[in-house]
Amino acid sequence: MKKRKWPETWQEVSPGCIVAGPANAREYLTGSWKAQHPVWDDGKCIKCGLCYIFCPEGCVRETEKGFFAADLDYCKGCGICAHECWPGAITMVQEG
Repeated sequence: MKKRKWPETWQEVSPGCIVAGPANAREYLTGSWKAQHPVWDDGKCIKCGLCYIFCPEGCVRETEKGFFAADLDYCKGCGICAHECWPGAITMVQEG
């Protein structure tokens, strides 16, 4: 088994998502490592927007019909939207 060499100084660390200017974080698709993703049941949704307000990534958007959905390219699968949804319209589902 090959032993991994960790960087010894900050200069040896490979750059990752670099936010070098306004709004350039959108260039990085950060949702690929999530274990779960939210699924909305529009039949239970009361269009309150709490999922939109509480999403720490700002990836929940309002649809044309006034319901909500997450942009899964940026969703981290944290489940805060489902936790804050008191009507129970959001379920966290395993990836895959």
